Order: sequence, then structure tokens, then C-alpha cells
Amino acid sequence: MKKWMMVVSISLASVITLAACGQADSNESNGSNASGSDNDGENSEFTAKMVTDLSGIDDKSFNEFSWEGLKAFGDANGLEEKTNYDYVTSSAAADFEPNLRSLAREGTDISWAIGFLMEDAVKTVGEQFTDANIAIIDTVVPDLDNVASITFKEHEGSFLVGVAAGMQTQTDKVGFIGGVESELIKKFENGFKAGVHAVNPDAEVIVQYAESFVDPQAGQNIANTLYTTGSDVIYHAAGNAGNGLFTETITRVRNGEDVWAIGVDKDQYEEGVYEDEQSVTLTSMVKRVDTAVQEVSEMALEGNFPGGEVLEYGIEDNGIDYATTGDNLTPEMIEAMDDFMQQILDGEIEVPKTDDEFNEWMNE
Repeated sequence: MKKWMMVVSISLASVITLAACGQADSNESNGSNASGSDNDGENSEFTAKMVTDLSGIDDKSFNEFSWEGLKAFGDANGLEEKTNYDYVTSSAAADFEPNLRSLAREGTDISWAIGFLMEDAVKTVGEQFTDANIAIIDTVVPDLDNVASITFKEHEGSFLVGVAAGMQTQTDKVGFIGGVESELIKKFENGFKAGVHAVNPDAEVIVQYAESFVDPQAGQNIANTLYTTGSDVIYHAAGNAGNGLFTETITRVRNGEDVWAIGVDKDQYEEGVYEDEQSVTLTSMVKRVDTAVQEVSEMALEGNFPGGEVLEYGIEDNGIDYATTGDNLTPEMIEAMDDFMQQILDGEIEVPKTDDEFNEWMNE
């Protein structure tokens, strides 16, 4: 299985097996045609733009990784930044709908909605502009032929980093910091708890939610509480709020404590770096939103936008992985994580996503 340090990509063919190529019908529309097939092969006319969620483009995580994917797509096709590909920042939830509507009115060939918080906005704009191709990450918007829904098996990757946490902890207490409690973030939580218990049945997993994806201070405060009450490894799935975890972990390590952070979405090794290039980041759950954005944008460019379809990325197509940057993971941890990864691939382990599935897991 390829690791983060290796070049990985989801082949276009594997994506197409998940989704029949769809194209929005030209029904009643208030906007101009945004079909990728109408640029007559002239890449210079193609436009791909994304709307960030509240964490912003420099969240060191989900939005930033999505933008890296869009930039990679632009570079690969000789497109010009700002003119052909760009992003629009959302400062508040009220910005989602007007931002997406503005892109639709411009005739953007593919508009990206980064995050499940935009579900309602995508549905509204998608219904109003039936020729506008919109792709949303982390949720499913049904019954719209011009909307592609991109999802991931976050629970699988969270399980793997849970294995690392369960093997690393010296106190048999580990923590989880969630952003906004939701069906999506529950996948991270329950997969992580299952991974911890798979290798350390005696460990306690303490869960707290920041109820924010944008407040690093809230994340730091929760990390402080979790460390103070005995946790020595903490995993976050909290966007920009989770960056407070690294601040608290670095402070405590500098004070001589043996504590660790686990990153999310992209390799967050650098977020944990302190003096002498050491890092408090044990590993990260890598969710290849960059690859998804690049591949689906390519499909739109080729006139094969998968409107009306749900594309799910998991371990089997390198959509989910874990980071091995640095040498904080021991060889024993990597061996165990790879072994569990193979069991997941072989169908021997079905990682829980919900509270009910986790309870069943614990009772098996």
C-alpha cells in the first residue's frame, strides 16, 4: 500500500467505475452554459473555482488541501490562476449561497463547494442554475443532475491513526477533538475509537467537541483539558479549530511532557514542528481531497462531469491513507497499521461509522 511520502493518485478510470459520466441537462436556467464540453478543446476558456467553508483557504487542512488540488489541475492543463481557476472565501455561512450563485452567473465550468456545511446552498443554487456544474465535498445532494457529491471513508483512516494512538499511549487515555458534531465528524470519532480499542482494549477515549471549525482557541482549550485529565495522545477532526491542538501540544512538550498530536485531512507534520525540526505530530489521517478535486475537475474539462452521481474515495483507491513523515511512528506501529489496512481492504474488518455501529463493535 502506498504511503503519503509516495506519489499517489486515483486513476480516472477508477473514478469512472464509481460514477456514470453525467452532464447537466439544459433545462430552464437563469445562468449561462457551464458545460465542460462547450470549450471546443480550448483549455484557455475553461474555468474551475471553489468556495471555501468558514475555515478559509489557509486552514492548514481541508480547504488548503482542496485548493492544492485545484492548483495542480490548473498547472497540469496550462490554466491561468485567477483567470481560469480561483477561490472565493466565505466569512460566514450566509456567504455560501451568494458565492455559489455568483460563480453560476459567471458561467463557471465547475464550481466546488468545500464542505458539508454548504449542502443547502448547493441544493438551492443547483436548482436555480440547472446548467451550472457544482461539486460538493463531504455530503450528498440528491436528485440534481448538475451536482456531483464527493465523499470519503474517513472512518477507515481514523481507525488506522487510532491504532497508532492506542500503541503510543502510556496513560491508557487518549483524546478526540471534533469540530461541529455531525454525521460526518462522527465517522472520524467512531473510526478512531475502534482503532484504539483494536490494539489497546483497556484504553479510554475521551471525546469533546469544539462546536466550531474556525476557533483555534477553542481547540487549544479542549486540548488543555484533555491533557490535564490524563490523555497523552489527541486526534482532531476540527479544521482550523484543531490547529489549537498543535499549539497546546508544543507548549507541553517544551515543558517536558510526553504528549502527542494526530493531524487530519492532510499531512500536518509541519504544524507540530518546534525547535530542532522536531514535531509533536505522531501521524495524520490523510484524506486526499486534493486528488478528488483534481480528478473531478479533469472529468469536467473532458466533458464528463459526473452530475447526479456520488463518488466515494477510500483506502482501496488511495483516497484515504496515513502520514509517515518524520520518524515518530515506530516500525511496530507502521507494521500494525499496514496489517489493519490490509484487513480493511480484504473485508475482514468493517470499521464503524456511527455510535450504534461502534457499540456493536465493542460488544463483538
